[in-house]
Amino acid sequence: MADANEFRHFLRQRRMERGLSQDALGAEVHVSGSQIGHYESGRSIPPDELAKALDAFLGTGDECQRLVKQARGEAVAPWLRPWKENEERAVLIRTYQPNLVPGLLQTEEYARTILAAGPHTEIQVEERTRERMARQAATLGRPDPAVLTAIIGEAMLRHDDPNVMKDQLEHLVDIGHRANVHIRVLPFSAGLHAGLTGAFAIATLPTGAPVVYLEDQVEGKIGARLQDIRHVSTVWEALCARALPCDQSRNLILRVIDDYEERAKLAKEHPFGL
Repeated sequence: MADANEFRHFLRQRRMERGLSQDALGAEVHVSGSQIGHYESGRSIPPDELAKALDAFLGTGDECQRLVKQARGEAVAPWLRPWKENEERAVLIRTYQPNLVPGLLQTEEYARTILAAGPHTEIQVEERTRERMARQAATLGRPDPAVLTAIIGEAMLRHDDPNVMKDQLEHLVDIGHRANVHIRVLPFSAGLHAGLTGAFAIATLPTGAPVVYLEDQVEGKIGARLQDIRHVSTVWEALCARALPCDQSRNLILRVIDDYEERAKLAKEHPFGL
């Protein structure tokens, strides 16, 4: 992914390859040379029509238009974007969830079940489930997917719906084999730890800038203040020190799947209990 500086470097390089001054290029696309200088210094971003004119004159296909669109996106402060936009732009995502499967790793049925447990109508549940699946596709299913590291609490593995949970845990095992997905379990044996205050995520954007998301009961909080990032990063490191490695986490998940299968077998053999 391009960063906010790439357009200005690209424009300057193409102009110089043509042997043009800023004034000469400006005259060709009907702006002043000083305006071209502003674009090349990163002080401003051209409108879409001008980017199209630059592509036409420089013979660069739609590259100026693509880079301008990217640069305009970088110009928006990350804490002013909806969190899903930060996810979709991120190159690295670190997420911690003590009680639920992170949204980017949920199966459709698990997502629907969790949403239905909240104060939502049936229509809202279906809409939000579709949105969650779309988020996954935009973040992990794109050509250059984000690297995702998730730490989940062991309690999350042992919720009481065997059918939904078995399929969900099998999905965690499957997706955990992807090179860009790392799933770690924080076991009960970790005891009291810094993550007991709640779930959070850290997204690293293409510029290298981090932005954090702190969950609450309503809509969560997005922050990029140094103190927010420092605090959440410190908690993340503390959790990493206590979480099981990926291979041990996968083995634990597989054991819990076996437990669900055994419970399902017993329930079938003894439908009225032992």
